[in-house]
Amino acid sequence: RIMADLDLCYTPAVELAARIRAGDLSPVTVIENALDRIKTVNAKLNCFCFVYPEEALELARERAAEARIGQFRGPMHGVPFAIKDLTPTKGKRTTLGSYAYENWVPDTDAPIVQALKDAGGIMIGKTTTPEFAYSSFTESPLWGITRNPWNPERCAGGSSGGSGVAVATGCVPYAEGSDMGGSVRIPASFCGTLGLKPSFLQPAAWKRLE
Repeated sequence: RIMADLDLCYTPAVELAARIRAGDLSPVTVIENALDRIKTVNAKLNCFCFVYPEEALELARERAAEARIGQFRGPMHGVPFAIKDLTPTKGKRTTLGSYAYENWVPDTDAPIVQALKDAGGIMIGKTTTPEFAYSSFTESPLWGITRNPWNPERCAGGSSGGSGVAVATGCVPYAEGSDMGGSVRIPASFCGTLGLKPSFLQPAAWKRLE
C-alpha cells in the first residue's frame, strides 16, 4: 500500500518553495510524495486523466541538482502543479474531455503553462474536466465522473472539478482551472478549496491604475 506523507501533501506551495530554496527539502521528495498521493486518491475520485511520473521525477532530479548549487529557475522551483485538460500543453494530449479531441497533441504550451514552467514548477499531470468544460459538474464521455473529496456520492463541481479535487486531497498544492461562468468558483466551493478568478481589466483600466 502506498502511503504519502499527508503533512507534506498539505504544505502550501510557497512553503514548499521556501524549504527547497533553503535546502531543507528536495524536489525529488516532493514529487515522489505527490505521485504516491495521486495513486491513492485518483483510483477513488478520478481527478487526473493524465499523470507524468517519469518526466516529473526526471525534472525533480534536475531541479534538485540546480538547488544544490544555488541555481533557481523562479519562485516555484521544484514545486508540482497540475493543469486542466482543457488547457493546451506542448507535446501532451489535451482532450477537452471529449472523444473528438482524444488524440490532440498541441504544438505549444498555453501562456499559463509556460509561465509556471518558467517559474520552476513541475507539471505532474492534467486534471479532468467535462466535455468542452461545458458543465457545472465534472463528468465526461471520455473520462467518466470525478467524485467529491468529502463524499464520493456527491458532485465535485465543474468544470474545473479535477483541479479542485486534486488540491483538496493534497495531490498538488495548486492547480490551474478556467472560469467563465463559475468553473473555478463552483469546484472550489464544493471541494473546500480557495479558487481564484482574476478580473479582466481593459487597457484603459490599467492606465488608471498606473
